[in-house]
Amino acid sequence: MSYGERPYWDMSNQDVINAIEQDYRLPPPPECPASLHGLMLDCWQKERANRPRFCDIVGGLDRLIRNPPSLKVTLPELSSPSQPLLDQRVPPPLSACGSVSEWLRAIKMERYEQNFLQAGFSSLDLVSQLNTEDLLRVGVTLAGHQKKILSSIQTLRIHKATPTLLY
Repeated sequence: MSYGERPYWDMSNQDVINAIEQDYRLPPPPECPASLHGLMLDCWQKERANRPRFCDIVGGLDRLIRNPPSLKVTLPELSSPSQPLLDQRVPPPLSACGSVSEWLRAIKMERYEQNFLQAGFSSLDLVSQLNTEDLLRVGVTLAGHQKKILSSIQTLRIHKATPTLLY
């Protein structure tokens, strides 16, 4: 996908290790389908148990091949590989999120944004009602991702049930 480009540009081996430890993952190569980059990110999970098995990868690639329009959706390109690798900004608290996109970004699950929107989950009220079966239908198949999203949904429910006090 990257036409043989060095994946970590001019970073030293130690810099790469440090970046990976801080959860940095490579951005999609130019014109890389978003769905394929999502599969790459799944394969790069830190915890081995959260990575897809070989048969899951083959199945995912097979689904992509059988659905050519999904290969036309790409993510916006980064301006250049010399951008800072690690985004040091602190994600907003869940209570500050006003949209599904902001919420997914806050929990570092933005790779599923299109899945949620295409499945009709366009508001946080709808998202707060999701369960494990809904996540599977949306396409969140990795147990670690399901756990992270469900935990965040529980937090959304708590925020929704607890009125904010104004002084």
